[in-house]
Amino acid sequence: MDAFAPTPPEWTNKAIHAHQFCCPNCNSSSREAVNVWMNRRSPVMTEDHRRKWQEFYNCHCGYAWWAWSSDRPPTDLSNQRDFKPT
Repeated sequence: MDAFAPTPPEWTNKAIHAHQFCCPNCNSSSREAVNVWMNRRSPVMTEDHRRKWQEFYNCHCGYAWWAWSSDRPPTDLSNQRDFKPT
């Protein structure tokens, strides 16, 4: 499954809007999803003229949910090791 495929997968039809950026059923994070699809064909413009997209997640618990890309919590990359090619 390509997360950026132009056609939405069937499981997105039953997705529920999550008001927090996690599965509304089991509270798992988006990183624990089995499948992901981003609706990049229909962006929404925010008040400050930025784009946001619907991000769909098929959770490991079997629940499908979606949230706005602008609602994604910030990532703490400070714990990541620097990438050094070999």
